[in-house]
Amino acid sequence: MEKLADGIWIFNGDSVQFLGLPFSTRMTVVRLTSGELWVHSPIKLSDSIKAQLDGLGRVKYLIAPNHLHHLFLPEWIAFYPNAEVYGTNEVIKKRRDISFHGSLNTIQDWAWGSDIEQELFSGSPLMEECVFYHTGSGTLIVTDLVENFSGKDFTYWQRGIAKCVGILAPNGKTPLDWRLSFIFGKSDARKHFKRLFDWCPKILVMSHGEIVRENADQFLAESFKWLR
Repeated sequence: MEKLADGIWIFNGDSVQFLGLPFSTRMTVVRLTSGELWVHSPIKLSDSIKAQLDGLGRVKYLIAPNHLHHLFLPEWIAFYPNAEVYGTNEVIKKRRDISFHGSLNTIQDWAWGSDIEQELFSGSPLMEECVFYHTGSGTLIVTDLVENFSGKDFTYWQRGIAKCVGILAPNGKTPLDWRLSFIFGKSDARKHFKRLFDWCPKILVMSHGEIVRENADQFLAESFKWLR
């Protein structure tokens, strides 16, 4: 567990194999004004994580921000049966074995709205992702919309592939396949990006890769040049 700022922590988990690369995993936890915990992209649950969360508060919300981040939800639901589970339409359709309390695609007054703002980043038939902004710390929380791998756990060839698809730090961005899929949806994507940029984030935390702790606005401007 690492504290990013007041009221927000990250937990780094084991890597998982995806598209031939070892993808590091990370979840973000926010303690809301109510004292309850909001858990973004839950990683594999362990006794250590349970103990650390107990020291922070009560797990209330489990968030699956896109259809790729759902693998560990069942074990979290089993251990925290009173937690509410939310995901995008895509992940809800994919995981029919999970009872979701609502869709992140809907527009409503979210219970965490006084602490966390959100934007559904759409415009691609490949994937949509709900992006979050923790107002208290100025932290933008993304999942796969930006990937920024250090490459230290990659082989020579894996680093080459990561660089080619644009996910190698310090120049991480949206993976190439996802970028290309916005060919007919760039106008929508630009609107979503404007909201992200207008939040003026101080920190950019993502599920995969190096956290941007300084000049996050400049990093975002560079990493989303493909939308021009």
